[in-house]
Amino acid sequence: MDATKSSGGQSVDVSFDVENTGSREAAEVAELYVGDPSAKIDRPAEELKAFEKVRLKPGELKHVNLQLDRRSFAYWDVKLHDWRVDPGQFTITVGDSSENLPLTGTIALP
Repeated sequence: MDATKSSGGQSVDVSFDVENTGSREAAEVAELYVGDPSAKIDRPAEELKAFEKVRLKPGELKHVNLQLDRRSFAYWDVKLHDWRVDPGQFTITVGDSSENLPLTGTIALP
């Protein structure tokens, strides 16, 4: 899995491969979660931020690209009445459910 900031820093591009190792056509929903381990407020360990259904033929491998905007890393600040992103390291995980997230990475946001 690769997670890179776009030029201009307004979004993060996450790319990974999904492969059908079976002998039949299949579909998989790739789910992308974001976590903020250094959050200043209580937040879930992982929040679903993007997903894509991928249809695959037997043995087929597809490259998936998902884009996260700045709001994907934000929370609602009650005092400011606006969305806020605390700077720091964020975790990005990808899998087929919140209980199976084999791909992990981190990205730092200012």
